[in-house]
Amino acid sequence: MLEFLGPYQINGVCEVPGDKSISHRSIILAALTNDEVNIDNFLLAEDCLSSLNVMRKLGLGFELSNHHLKIKGCTINGFKEPDDILYVSNSGTTIRLFSGFLCACNFMSILSGDSSINNRPMDRIIKPLTIMGAKIFGRSENTKAPIVIFGIGPSLKGANFEINISSAQVKSCLSIAALFAKGPTEILQPLVSRDHTERMLEYFGAKIEYDGRRTKIWPSNLVGKDIYIPGDFSSAAYFIVAGLILNNSIVEIKNVGINPTRTYLLKILKKMGAKFEIKNKRVKNNEEIADIKVYSSNLKSINIESKHVPNIIDEIPILSVAAVFAEGTSIIKGASELRIKESDRLRAISNEFKKLGILIEELEDGLIIHGNKNYDLKSAKLESYNDHRIAMSLSILALKSQNKITIDNTDCIETSFPNFEEKLFSLLAKDEKEY
Repeated sequence: MLEFLGPYQINGVCEVPGDKSISHRSIILAALTNDEVNIDNFLLAEDCLSSLNVMRKLGLGFELSNHHLKIKGCTINGFKEPDDILYVSNSGTTIRLFSGFLCACNFMSILSGDSSINNRPMDRIIKPLTIMGAKIFGRSENTKAPIVIFGIGPSLKGANFEINISSAQVKSCLSIAALFAKGPTEILQPLVSRDHTERMLEYFGAKIEYDGRRTKIWPSNLVGKDIYIPGDFSSAAYFIVAGLILNNSIVEIKNVGINPTRTYLLKILKKMGAKFEIKNKRVKNNEEIADIKVYSSNLKSINIESKHVPNIIDEIPILSVAAVFAEGTSIIKGASELRIKESDRLRAISNEFKKLGILIEELEDGLIIHGNKNYDLKSAKLESYNDHRIAMSLSILALKSQNKITIDNTDCIETSFPNFEEKLFSLLAKDEKEY
C-alpha cells in the first residue's frame, strides 16, 4: 500500500531502472549466439526475472550480479528439454517471445503463466507460427495459454504476414522464429510499433530490413556483443509527468532510452505545452539515449489519434494523469488493446479517477477526460487492480491532492520498477506555496 498527503513538488536528479523491453530481448538474443555477452543495467524486475528463470530451465548458463548479467550463449542447439512447465508468471513478453524460438528447438515445451496471462490472446502468435510450420497449440481452440510446442528443429519456413494489429511482441516473436526458417520472413503491420528487437538483431549481425511498419528478416547466425541497457522510457514517464503537473518543480532523469518508437509521448506532451529539454544525446548498441529535464508547466488538452496509440500504449495511463490537469477536454481513442493488458486499463483508469472526483468518460476504445489545473481531488482509497502501470500512475496523480489518498495492492510495481516508492519520495517535498 502507498499513502499520499500532498500537495507535493518534485525536484532533483534521478535515474530509472533499465528498459524492460530491451532487458527481455537481451536475454533471448544473447542466448542464441555462441558467445559470452555482458549486459549492463539489466532490469531486476519480476517480468525480466521470469525470462531468466525460463532460460535456466532450458539449460542456459548465466551469471547475475546486481544489475550486471553475463550470458554464455549456446545457440538454438544448446538448449535442453525442460522437465517442468516453463512458468512466465505475469510476463506477456516472456510467453510470446520465447514461443518464437522454442518452435525451432528439437523438443517439447509448455509455456504457462498466471490467470491474467492465461486469459490474454495468444492466437495472434499461434496462427502465424503455425503458418511457418510450427507445431504449436493453445487452450480454448488455440487462442489462450498454456501453450504446448512440439519443436520441429530447422524445419520452419519463411512466410509473408500482413497482420491486423501493431504489436511489438507479435512482430518480435515472428522475427525470432524467422532466424531459423528456410527463406526470408516479411511482417507488415498497419502502424509503427517498437523496434527494439530489430535494432538488437541488427547489432548482433542478423540480415534484416525494417522501417517501422515493415520488417524483413533472413535466416541468420547471431554474433554476441556487449549491451548497455538504457533507462526505461516508460518508467521515466512517471517522473516526467510529475515534473510537469506539480508546482515549483524541476526534475532531470538521466540516461533514458529515447528510441523514436517509444517516445511519442514527448511529442504529445510538447503539443500540450510541456516544458522540457533533451540533453546529452548519444547512441549505444544501436539505441538512442539522453537526459530529460522537465519543468512545471501549464498544460492544455489533447486529442489522441488511433494511429499513434501503439507508440504510447504503455504510457496511456500516465498520459491520462497529465490530461486531468490540462485545461480543456482530452480524448483518447483507438486504445481497445488496453482492455487486455495486466488489467482492463480503460476501466481501471475510469473507475479510480471517478473516486477522486475527476470528470471522465469511458469509451469502448478510449477515454474522455475533462481537465482542470486546479482539481480539488477527494480523499479516497484507490485500487491498483494488481497492475503496475495503474499503481504508478495513480501514485503520480495522488501527489496533487491536499487530501489523504491511499493505493492498495502496490506490490505489483515490482513487475517493472523496483524501488519506485523510495526513488519517488527521495525527490518530493511538500509544496507549501500552492495553497
